[in-house]
Amino acid sequence: MEPTSDLKVAVLIPCYNEAKPIGNVVADFRAALPDADIYVYDNNSTDDTAEVARAAGAIVRTETQQGKGNVVRRMFADIEADVYVMVDGDNTYEAAAAPALVDKLVDETLDMVSGCRVTDIEEAYRPGHRFGNWMLTRLVATIFGKRTKDMLTGYRVFSRRFVKSFPALSRGFEIETELTVHALELRMPIADVETAYIDRLPGSDSKLNTIRDGFRILRMIILLVKEERPFALFGGIGALLGLISLILGGPIVVEFIQTGLVPRFPTAILAAAIMVIAVLAMMSGLILDTVTVGRREMKRMAYLAFPAPTKR
Repeated sequence: MEPTSDLKVAVLIPCYNEAKPIGNVVADFRAALPDADIYVYDNNSTDDTAEVARAAGAIVRTETQQGKGNVVRRMFADIEADVYVMVDGDNTYEAAAAPALVDKLVDETLDMVSGCRVTDIEEAYRPGHRFGNWMLTRLVATIFGKRTKDMLTGYRVFSRRFVKSFPALSRGFEIETELTVHALELRMPIADVETAYIDRLPGSDSKLNTIRDGFRILRMIILLVKEERPFALFGGIGALLGLISLILGGPIVVEFIQTGLVPRFPTAILAAAIMVIAVLAMMSGLILDTVTVGRREMKRMAYLAFPAPTKR
């Protein structure tokens, strides 16, 4: 840790019912980053998560609004540091890799380093989770750019300027998608580092539901497309509606030119109405795209208000 010994590092651990593994997590990160402050944010746990974390030497705080996104928003707002290491409290991530991730962030002046999960243990990284992560990562890469291999990893290192410019609108596990898109949209310097992914301790269960949370993440991607790529979304809808209108109305126009008659008057009205909606969708996309550019510029200015993560 010598390259970053003059920087303040904070380890952020969001937790919900992780009494069994949290002691190990705190101890492992204390050993890996001895100069770091370790924060555990308890999210209404019904077990002894807070007590175990406090006994292990963590600074324990509470967020009463349920959901990982709510916890991350609170952590980012409350904690002051130069470098932030965020990790799940389930003891599935490699604490020993933390110094390398932090050093990479600082040495290369990056804003986010993602710990990409690598494991041969099927129970640790279930096929459903693996496939869902691959599919959603590919979808985000297609829309926003391919710059990370593991969009949903819970192990990341951030710069201060990333954390303090991040709006954090999500409530639950969708927060990982929002973190990735924030970096991609502001074209931040980011990197991936492969890290070991470990099986959970006996008695510690995953809080992630493959189907339910997968749909929530997909919904978040759609919302982010609406927010960050409005012309692509509404323009696509407008183009589809315009095509439907032409298919319905084209034969009627041809028949009118040939005979001067409009025999299918209801279809003509429907085609015209659909075309009006298509034009409105296109115009909405153009207007919202202008607003999005302004919002992105404001986020960029907030991002630039903080110095890059470099050695003092």
